[in-house]
Amino acid sequence: MLNEARTTDLFADYYENWVKIYKEGAIRKVTLEKYKMTQAWVKRLVPDLRLCEMTRIVYQQMINDYAAFHERQTTMDFHHQLKGAILDAVDEGLIDRDPTRKIIIKGKTPSAKKTKYLNQFELHTLLTSLHLANEVNWDWFILLVAKTGMRFSEALALTPKDFDFAHQLLSINKTWNYKEHGGFMPTKNKSSVRKIQIDWQTVMQFAELTRDLPPEEPIFVNKIKGRYVPIYNSTVNHRLAHHCRRLNIPVISVHGLRHTHASILLFAGVSIGSVARRLGHASMTTTQKTYLHIIQELENQDIDLVMRSLANLT
Repeated sequence: MLNEARTTDLFADYYENWVKIYKEGAIRKVTLEKYKMTQAWVKRLVPDLRLCEMTRIVYQQMINDYAAFHERQTTMDFHHQLKGAILDAVDEGLIDRDPTRKIIIKGKTPSAKKTKYLNQFELHTLLTSLHLANEVNWDWFILLVAKTGMRFSEALALTPKDFDFAHQLLSINKTWNYKEHGGFMPTKNKSSVRKIQIDWQTVMQFAELTRDLPPEEPIFVNKIKGRYVPIYNSTVNHRLAHHCRRLNIPVISVHGLRHTHASILLFAGVSIGSVARRLGHASMTTTQKTYLHIIQELENQDIDLVMRSLANLT
């Protein structure tokens, strides 16, 4: 137990125990795996460090050593996953002072990033070229993600019952466990449970597509002999990439469709708060950080507009 820990205990052991007590069963498995990865790095970087030896300099050096292998954002995540355990150790008197105070986050130079989103013309080109058959296929999936900005696992979990065609609403209240054996799972967080307004054209299309489907079965997951067929993210990404290459537009992933959806809304003047709620972000801070480049571009446009408006007053 943590309350039996001593100042002479290894920090790596304390952190491993802290993860077991406070995180296992309380967070999603994918998030827990990130804590386990941090745990492995602690054992690699400071295997012999004891709690009583944890100072600001020691902690900063550990962060620096981690940053030598990772980009700045990944290093920031590593720091945040350690900080909770360290502050608990400070509260329990196992560490004298908060060693994470005024920490400097470093990191490798980011590698060249692939295009994350399409512009409005490119998206229009993509959507008008989709093969929307009378039966469900992955092109329907691509269309729906582009129109709603849903996460991959959220879209996989959709059932006909989740559509409220009369009010043009789509309820997102679960995800699909595609990384393991299938089945419904809770959403990423409470903010991810939401209702998304959908346009009338999408309403008409999916009302017809889902009319004869089982109301509580996932639309995009097939069953063979009573068992769900495994779904792979790469399958849909390959289909999307094929379309992009054929149309000579930037190749993006399904997650890139989510970025595209948000970007187009922001450029259209939709508020950050509304975009955050539509995407299911836990806070607007997440939205601001993810789409900082777009927000800055919009601010530059605002400055131009302000200057023109002021110039017209004279």
